[in-house]
Amino acid sequence: MQKVVVFCGARHGADPIFTQAAQALGTALAASGRTLVYGGGHVGLMGVLADAVLDAGGQAIGVIPHFMVERELAHGGLTELVVVDSMHTRKARMAELGDAFVAMPGGFGTLDELFEILTWAQIGLHGKPVGLLNTGGYFDSLLDFMRNAASQGFVNPAEVERLVLASEPDTLLQALAAIPVADARWRRAELRSRS
Repeated sequence: MQKVVVFCGARHGADPIFTQAAQALGTALAASGRTLVYGGGHVGLMGVLADAVLDAGGQAIGVIPHFMVERELAHGGLTELVVVDSMHTRKARMAELGDAFVAMPGGFGTLDELFEILTWAQIGLHGKPVGLLNTGGYFDSLLDFMRNAASQGFVNPAEVERLVLASEPDTLLQALAAIPVADARWRRAELRSRS
């Protein structure tokens, strides 16, 4: 697990613990020698996360659509900035680059990225581990929703259980690294065709 895709908010959130968690995750990624892959922004938790990685001597790859670069939302100090044509291409490129996925607290965009990557795993487009950094219990109600969806027969319970859950970055990274990646399920051509 060399490259970790992190989905997180373009805002800081109401509680300072979210910013602290982004800093801690960035530091943990750099300390473990892993590369951050994320949405390429300099704002909110995204910017805090990338700055923490870079400040700790790590590598950070941003993937951002052209229209966001034009709005001056791109982080200017990344190891690499990949500019793409659309949000769809952004998600596919991030998924292709990463060996594992982490969702931190965030809004609709974060949830969109999380659910798309979970859906891609469910239908066999990848076999990479997916985790939630559950800072302050942020994802508790979402997990309740997922478990209810499973109990109502809309989601296979195994798909919910596939999620790795931790409240501390080091614990989450260790748990994700312990899961073998089922590379045979990864079909890049199918992902590219979605974009």
